[in-house]
Amino acid sequence: MSGGGDSIALLQVAAGWARDHGRPLLALTVDHALSPDSARWTAFAGEAARAAGAEWRALSWTGPKPATGLPAAARAARHRLIAEAARGAGARVILFAHTAGDIAESELMRAEGASLGRLRDWSPSPAWPEGRGLMLLRPMLDVGRAELRDWLKGQGRDWIDDPANDDQTYARARARASLLPSGEAAPGGSTLTLSPKDARSALVCSDPLPMGEGSFSIDRVISARTLAAVLVCVGGGDRPPRGDRLDRLLNHLRVGETFTAVLCGARVEAAADHVLVTRECGEFARRSAPALPLPPGEEAVWDGRWAITAAGPGWSVVPAAGRLSTLSKADRARLNRLPPAARGALPVLIRNEATAPVLAATVAVARSLVEQRLALALDRMTHESELEPRAHGATPRNHLFSGADFTEDGSAPRFQGSRRE
Repeated sequence: MSGGGDSIALLQVAAGWARDHGRPLLALTVDHALSPDSARWTAFAGEAARAAGAEWRALSWTGPKPATGLPAAARAARHRLIAEAARGAGARVILFAHTAGDIAESELMRAEGASLGRLRDWSPSPAWPEGRGLMLLRPMLDVGRAELRDWLKGQGRDWIDDPANDDQTYARARARASLLPSGEAAPGGSTLTLSPKDARSALVCSDPLPMGEGSFSIDRVISARTLAAVLVCVGGGDRPPRGDRLDRLLNHLRVGETFTAVLCGARVEAAADHVLVTRECGEFARRSAPALPLPPGEEAVWDGRWAITAAGPGWSVVPAAGRLSTLSKADRARLNRLPPAARGALPVLIRNEATAPVLAATVAVARSLVEQRLALALDRMTHESELEPRAHGATPRNHLFSGADFTEDGSAPRFQGSRRE
């Protein structure tokens, strides 16, 4: 929470819900150190959190700040810090105070060429791998910013107004200034029709079928959103594909071409009777990285796709690519069950710089992160207790909060029909 009006409103709502359901609530404030007042704002947020009955923790974005792209860098740092703190606290769901105004601003910025992702009420943390297994819940996307502040005034609540929100140097501030309180473009600005449902468009696609070990079989008729998610998750990175490259790939698929392409670190093999998406093994040769040491008993994430925990000392993880012939006969037999293109992307372990590798899963606890990550990205996991991916179909949406009722009589706000408990 920043101490701004949106976050103070969410704090009050979340605190009331936590009290009613006997759940702990941890409030996190990120001090970006971008304003001389940031320490005072952080202290204000801490006082507000504790007054609401929440545990509170301050996080700091330290180190040099970029000369360009500061908002994006600050956003990435914020998500990373929050994800690390949430995982450390054992949390699974992080609440964010985005409103209908944030949707309107983001859509206007997208219409003018920005590459922002769309805000959704329930989505995975964008920080990777720090945010693995974490979901973001935005319960106030249907509420306007002015409505929230009117409610806070009626409650006698104070909040902070960051001058940077009005600094026309930044694209979001310009977008906010060009929008009327209703979310429509101001005269002379870009024409835009907006509603909260724009950020939660229906998913129309064929479900990707997991082939095992982080590979998927996909249908040629697949939505752009689903294909982008598959590519990012299989490739292990955190950057979505550029729109033009994704469009070209979709067109090749839909016209029935036979081809092999690489995008986002993922390899797409389109044959006459199937389309397979695997990690591109050639990436390991083009961008060679040293072996990743595995501290005993500590989970380490390798290649953004595997979580590996070694019991004993001396182990390091490397790709199987280039080492397949040196694996044992038993390990090669295990690999033969996988598509050839997928084999070199598996993790193998070497000990004390020995030359003979072994499959990671045979000597350590190794689990693929790809399937769960994709399930989260495609809304296949709709409850905080659902830790296993759902490969086929989605359960009914089941939100922690569903629908806000901001009362005007001075009573605490309540989200009606709370089900994600």
